[in-house]
Amino acid sequence: MRYKLYAPKAIDCVINLPASKSISNRALVINALSGSKEVPENLSDCDDTDVMVTALRDMPYEINIKAAGTAMRFTSALLSVSEGEEHIITGTDRMKHRPIEVLVNALRNLGADIEYVGEEGFPPLKIRGKQLAGGLLEIPGNVSSQYISALLMIGPRLTNGLTLHLTGDIISRPYIEMTICTMQEFGADVEWTDASTIRVKAGGYKERPFFIENDWSASSYWYEMAALMNKANENANITLTGLMDGSRQGDSAIRYMFSVLGVKTAFKTRKKLVPTNVALKAQKCMMPRFDFDFINQPDLAQTLVVCTALMGIPFRFSGLQTLRIKETDRIAALKKEMKKLGYVLDDSEEGVLSWDGTRCEPDKEPAIDTYEDHRMAMAFAPAAILFPGLIINNPEVVSKSYPKFWENLREAGFEIR
Repeated sequence: MRYKLYAPKAIDCVINLPASKSISNRALVINALSGSKEVPENLSDCDDTDVMVTALRDMPYEINIKAAGTAMRFTSALLSVSEGEEHIITGTDRMKHRPIEVLVNALRNLGADIEYVGEEGFPPLKIRGKQLAGGLLEIPGNVSSQYISALLMIGPRLTNGLTLHLTGDIISRPYIEMTICTMQEFGADVEWTDASTIRVKAGGYKERPFFIENDWSASSYWYEMAALMNKANENANITLTGLMDGSRQGDSAIRYMFSVLGVKTAFKTRKKLVPTNVALKAQKCMMPRFDFDFINQPDLAQTLVVCTALMGIPFRFSGLQTLRIKETDRIAALKKEMKKLGYVLDDSEEGVLSWDGTRCEPDKEPAIDTYEDHRMAMAFAPAAILFPGLIINNPEVVSKSYPKFWENLREAGFEIR
């Protein structure tokens, strides 16, 4: 399947954003560990959350989490402490090539019974759940925060709790904070004891109702549209629903990133941690260059790469080490697809992607490949504002995190053929 996109002359819309996938997946695991049979309210309807809902509800012998990396890591930890259960957890071909050795080794150090079904260091895994003792565990801080979150969430179920010491640089710290805050909402005793150590006391979780806020990551594509509409000298009046001021989502930093690109954020109510509508308003951007470290918000990198280049603003984006092992090699994918639009990116520095203004001849009819990566499709879709008729190949990949993305684009006035 392929979509050909044509942007409207003006955008005036209210967009009902999806619920946060990151919070949904954490809440599901913690809710299951609490013993509750009630699911959290306002769960994300994306593929990544759906596979977790199905797995936790049915608990089949073979659990297929498809392409959901978060679900693979979180569910593997959960199964390790599910006493008396035995399961194989597997996924897509791409998932079978995404490393999981760091998490498996950490769980084994806690006493978990895990074996590799196929290639060493990669899914599928066979896991026999049992009571784990816990105690002190050391893990590099520069690994995926999902490994760290997976270990933290099972901490209250360990006999001796968990003291997790993170060595070296700590990346994606806001995702770790989100996990800790969600655990605390369910009654867990967890806290940082110093800048690199987290202590989780034994004692389990308490059952409780839990409401999930909407997704700041999903909002990023609408910020991009507002900025590019302004660049094209067109008007954009965009309102986004269900976002919180003071959100624990790391990607809520998108409002500050885009403020320097001329897009201002106005909350309908300024009450902290209360879902409300957010209005986006774009104005002229005078930014001559944009340098940013994405170590805490790697999922926003694709949006900012596409948007900043199309605005003609040279950039140097660092902290992108984990992009190589996401749904695809996102750095290689961005380089290849941006070249189709006439922009030559540089990735000669490890973990860095930059653009110095170098252009090349764009494709006559650019067709963006999405590499089974939802964020490639959504980050490039707004480029149709400056490239009428832009083609997005395999657009269905958005179901991984934002199933109604194309429907929302139509509501905003985009023509999709």
